[in-house]
Amino acid sequence: MPPLRSPAAPTLAKLRRLTDSVGLGTGHGAGPEIVPTMPFGVAGLDAALPGGGLALGALHQIHEGGPRGRYAATAVLFAGGILARLDGPVLWCLHSRDLFAPALARVGLHPDRVVYCETWRDAEVLPAMEEGLRHRGLAGVVGELTRMALTPSRRLQLAAEGSGVTALVVHRLCAGEAVEPEPSAARTRWRVAPAPSDEIGRRMGRPRWRLELQRSRGGAPGAWIVEACDAQGRLAVPASLADRPAAPERVPRRAAR
Repeated sequence: MPPLRSPAAPTLAKLRRLTDSVGLGTGHGAGPEIVPTMPFGVAGLDAALPGGGLALGALHQIHEGGPRGRYAATAVLFAGGILARLDGPVLWCLHSRDLFAPALARVGLHPDRVVYCETWRDAEVLPAMEEGLRHRGLAGVVGELTRMALTPSRRLQLAAEGSGVTALVVHRLCAGEAVEPEPSAARTRWRVAPAPSDEIGRRMGRPRWRLELQRSRGGAPGAWIVEACDAQGRLAVPASLADRPAAPERVPRRAAR
């Protein structure tokens, strides 16, 4: 009886051929001493991050803060906008077959750049991500997960540092799952959710997000109201909210006993 093969095996083989065809090998050794960064172009946000932007060649977590966290629609678009501004193909490890390619194209990530790896289970997403992170020249590797423990996150962080490829984990909430994520080795942890738009924003058609930096190694947490990524993957500060920080979220009071 032939051995069972992982559903990710054909995709990873395709990825190897793709990187080999353009002269891109696998990464070895430690990462660079100075971590390159990519600014978001939002002054307050970049000031909160070490180096003035998102660290490249590192692991980052993105959580959906909207009411439908299972679908992680806003988190997926935020990840797509980040990768749209980086050069090279993207390996996207799917947790469910519901990734809407036209929506990614609207934030600048063209479907032709994306190699899809359908794994379905967290246990298969993690090794597929780790394998993908060994290939230099990728813009990034995305994995959709419900949970990520500390040890696997360390492996992903080390793999990203070794190759210089950016890793993004998009978390999908399951029924009954705690809102607070587990500790991890990720450099940053984000929470992104839809935010109400004013009349001008509704007419212009560019939605707003509440972008919260929950954790940043060497940086400062904060929250901002931003306009969603445009066709080049860039965020912007709404004109009516310039120079104003995001209002703190209201915490519901506990019912009196």
